[in-house]
Amino acid sequence: MYTVSDLTARIRDLLAKNFTDVIVQGEISNCRVAGSGHIYCTLKDERAQVRCVFFKTQQRGMKFHPEDGLQVMVRGSISVYEARGEYQIYVESMEPVGRGALQLAFEQLKKRLEAEGLFEAAKKKPLPLLPSRIGLVTSSSGAAVRDVVRILTRRFPNVHLTVYPVRVQGSGASVEIVEALRYFSRKRLVDVILLVRGGGSLEDLWSFNEEIVARAIAASAIPVISGVGHETDFTIADFVADVRASTPSAAAELVVKTRNEFDKHLRDLRDSLEGQLRYRLLELSRRLHELAGRRGFRRPVDLLRQNRQRADELTSRLALGLRGRLEQTRRRFNTAHVHLLSFDFRVKLGALRLRLQNREHDLRVRTERALRAKREQLARLSLQLEERSPLKVLERGYAIATDAAGNVLRDAAQVVVGAAVSVRLHRGSLLTTVKEKRS
Repeated sequence: MYTVSDLTARIRDLLAKNFTDVIVQGEISNCRVAGSGHIYCTLKDERAQVRCVFFKTQQRGMKFHPEDGLQVMVRGSISVYEARGEYQIYVESMEPVGRGALQLAFEQLKKRLEAEGLFEAAKKKPLPLLPSRIGLVTSSSGAAVRDVVRILTRRFPNVHLTVYPVRVQGSGASVEIVEALRYFSRKRLVDVILLVRGGGSLEDLWSFNEEIVARAIAASAIPVISGVGHETDFTIADFVADVRASTPSAAAELVVKTRNEFDKHLRDLRDSLEGQLRYRLLELSRRLHELAGRRGFRRPVDLLRQNRQRADELTSRLALGLRGRLEQTRRRFNTAHVHLLSFDFRVKLGALRLRLQNREHDLRVRTERALRAKREQLARLSLQLEERSPLKVLERGYAIATDAAGNVLRDAAQVVVGAAVSVRLHRGSLLTTVKEKRS
C-alpha cells in the first residue's frame, strides 16, 4: 500500500528518469508571466495538453515573447509537481514553429510599439531647414561611415560633422547606440543625427531592432534619420526614426538635399520677387500715364496751386500779426520799465523803519505797564498770605499740638494718658507726655 506522497514520488522518479530530454511541439495557451519573471503556460494540440514551466534563468538570449496561440517547439525534462500531483515540462529552450525567433520577436515588438503610438507621424520631429552640424552614429571601420563622409564633404563642404563610433552588431551594440543617441540629445551639439550601418542579415541588423534603441530614438530631442541596411531592409529603428532613408548614402544625400532645396527655394523666391516687382512697376507706370492724360487729373493740380497760394497769403498775415503783437508787448514793457525807475525804494524803506520804531515803542510801554500791574498784585497777595499765616497766630501766644504720627490734635479724646505729644510754639517746639486728660 502507498501513501499519496509515496505514489507521487515514485511517479516523479519514473518520469524524471525516462524523460530527461524531450522535444514537444504544440500551441501555447493560458500563458502567464509571474512577478518573478517565470513563465507558466499550457502546451496543447487537438487531443491533449500539458503544463509547462519556463524559469527566468532559462530565458536568457530568447528574442521573442511567448503568447497564446503561438505554435512552438519546447525542449526540456518532465517531472511531477507534487503539490497538485500534475506532471509538467520544465522548459529549457523554446523556438517558434514555422517562423524564426528573430522574425517573430521583430513582429511582436513592432506591434507593441505601434500600439503605444511610437510610429505616429504626429510625433515625428521635422528636419532642420539648414543643418550646419550633423551627428553620425555608426561603426568607425565600416563602409557606411566612409560613404556618408564622402557625400557630405563633396556636396556640403562647410558642414560640421561629429562622429560617435559604436558597434553596430553583436552583444552590447544596442547599449552603445543608446549611449550615443543620449549623448547628442543631452549635449545638443548637432542639428540632426544620422544613425546608419551597411546591409546584413536579420541577425546582423538585430541591434537596430532592440526595444531600448527604439525608445532612445523616440526620446531624442534631436531629429534622427535612420539609414540601416539596404533598400529592402526594414528595422524597428526605421519605423521610430523621424525620417527613414533606404541606405546610409541616401541618409547623407537626404541631409544635403535639404540644403540644396533651401538654396533652390531662395533662388526661386528671388526670381519670383524680381518678376513681380518688374510687373508691378510697369503696371503703375502705365496707370500714371493714363491718369496724367485725363482732364480730371489736372483739377487736383489746380487745387494744389491754389492751396499753395493760399498758404503764402496765410503766412504773410501770420507774420504781420506776430509783428503787431510783438510791438504791443514791447510798448507795455517800456511803460512798466518807466514806472519801475520812478519808484524810490529809500522813501518806502524809511516809512517802514519809522512804522517799526513806533510799534516797538508801543510794545515796550504796554509790556512795562503789564509788569507793574503784576508786581502790585503779587505784593497784595503776599500781604494777605502773611496775615493769614498760622505763624501769626503762634506769635500771639497760641500753640499747635500733634501726636506721634503728626496729626493735629483738636480733641483730648485723640490721645491717651502717657502718649507723647509735640507742641509747636512761635519759636521752637516742645515734646511732652500726657499725664492727665480734662474735658
